[in-house]
Amino acid sequence: MAQPIYSVSQVNGYIKGLLDTDPALTGVFIRGELSNYKMYPSGHHYFSLKDEGGTLRCVMFRREASGLRFRPQNGMKVIAFGRVSVFPKNGEYQLYASSLTPDGVGDLHIAFEQLKAKLAGEGLFDEEHKKPIPRCPERIALVTSPAGAAVRDRIRILGARWPMTEVYVVPCRVQGEEAPAEIARAIAWVNAHRAADLIITGRGGGSMEDLWCFNDERVARAIYASDIPVISAVGHEPDVTIADYVADLRAATPSNAAELAVPDQNEEYAILDQRARRMARAMSRKLEEARARLDRAGRSRMLRDPMSWVDDRRLLLDYQRGRLAHGMTAALGKDRERFARLAASLDALSPLKVLSRGYAIARGPGGVVRSRTDVSSGDPLTLNVSDGEIACVVK
Repeated sequence: MAQPIYSVSQVNGYIKGLLDTDPALTGVFIRGELSNYKMYPSGHHYFSLKDEGGTLRCVMFRREASGLRFRPQNGMKVIAFGRVSVFPKNGEYQLYASSLTPDGVGDLHIAFEQLKAKLAGEGLFDEEHKKPIPRCPERIALVTSPAGAAVRDRIRILGARWPMTEVYVVPCRVQGEEAPAEIARAIAWVNAHRAADLIITGRGGGSMEDLWCFNDERVARAIYASDIPVISAVGHEPDVTIADYVADLRAATPSNAAELAVPDQNEEYAILDQRARRMARAMSRKLEEARARLDRAGRSRMLRDPMSWVDDRRLLLDYQRGRLAHGMTAALGKDRERFARLAASLDALSPLKVLSRGYAIARGPGGVVRSRTDVSSGDPLTLNVSDGEIACVVK
């Protein structure tokens, strides 16, 4: 049997299929040194990872690169996470990086990236699952620790901005090994009892270890499963947790969460005052226009002398009647002239008119005689003349 011959594209596609289905290469952490790092106008980042034994080409697309929290530089030691595959056009394999972190950040960061990749793959971060935040919630549940300045600050801001909202604190620990389970149970409890229109969960700033409970998978899945919209407010603005990715809205700080949760009553009053003034100006314009119309109507001839309108219509009626009569007379005259012309034409073509000039019509046994061959000797004939008939015999 002849050995099959493959095209370059077929070989590259086959190798790509092998790499794309290898579990060991679909999600791999790689430590190395950055080199040839370039960011293109498209937003994609191209670079290489190298160590003392080799070099690996890498690419990070714009969507993933936009989430970088540091500026990569050549020579920097990093840990990249992504998948290894082949670009069929040139047959080169490379790492398609989805995250890039400086080396030495520790096991917590690796665990963070692993859980982030897992939940992102399941769609927990997708925008289509985000629920809208109610504009003026009647009840807000604060799932947080009842102690500390952060919760008091949130309650103060909520009361100052929108005092019509009822605020409930659902106590739970926000640090330590027991914290993730308590936070998840508190969110589930608020949903089960429909105790609020909006949930705010989070805590004040701290180290990565202090905030770690909001990177727990149990908390992430509780937020995702919540039917009530959730605002995540963990730490300070640079701090980003898994809860921030899953929540319907991320606040930079706990205080910012209170500002995002409710409108500012002073701003709303200002808007109402502005709209009231606009409405008053609009009503004034309408009244002025109505007064002007009323004034014009009061000066109109029709209101001062109502019969004038009837008189005008009578004149118009007489004028229209005259035009109609004139038109009918003209039309009848034209019809009479046309009738006379047609009657004269018919009269000129009438056989009787011909007979009056001395002509006659001969009729034999076979009808009108048009030729001498139509009759024979002895046949009777009838001659039609202008004033009657004459009986004849052919000789």
